[in-house]
Amino acid sequence: MARFARAGLYLVTSESMSGGRPTLEVVAEALKGGVRLIQLREKGVHDEDLLKLAERVRSLTRDAGALLIINDRIDIAEQCGADGVHLGLDDMPLREARSRAPDMIIGASSHTLDEALVAQAAGASYVNIGPIYPTMTKNWEQEFLGPQSIKEIAPHLSVPWTVMGGIKKQHIPVLMAEGARTIAVVTAVTMAADIAAESREILEIIRQFPPK
Repeated sequence: MARFARAGLYLVTSESMSGGRPTLEVVAEALKGGVRLIQLREKGVHDEDLLKLAERVRSLTRDAGALLIINDRIDIAEQCGADGVHLGLDDMPLREARSRAPDMIIGASSHTLDEALVAQAAGASYVNIGPIYPTMTKNWEQEFLGPQSIKEIAPHLSVPWTVMGGIKKQHIPVLMAEGARTIAVVTAVTMAADIAAESREILEIIRQFPPK
């Protein structure tokens, strides 16, 4: 978790939103740009293909000294030797996941203070706050949380936390000023013309703010 806290930029993959490029290429370029925290989030992929992809991404991240989190699938995370799993509200119950994998990084999605506190009490290693802004990667019918949600939720947490949802490069100074230190993005990196260069630029913005 010390490495998690130092990462700053948290890349979440989505091959369908990567400008026609395969996830392996996106990950490789992001690692070149300094990204050291990656979540493999590929919806609708057959289990066998997902495991093969996870194993290849695990090899890339291991060589770069980066952490790998698998979205939803603790079984895939275990099989590929990932560092952790990220669970949504409709995935495996967090207490069950923590019992199954006591030493694994387990992240949890939250959209409200109550959800964040429940996840923390259940053993989450970190909690994600979001969606902050309108996003194409999540079906969402409620109001987006906005940057003000950070001050409404984060002070009540004793575990690390991240922010996600429609975050673009221009949003990052605002979020950092509100107290964010780990910024999770998808298309801000995956759709960039030069993924490595864009990753470096985002990390430079994040590093202008002192660690908490």
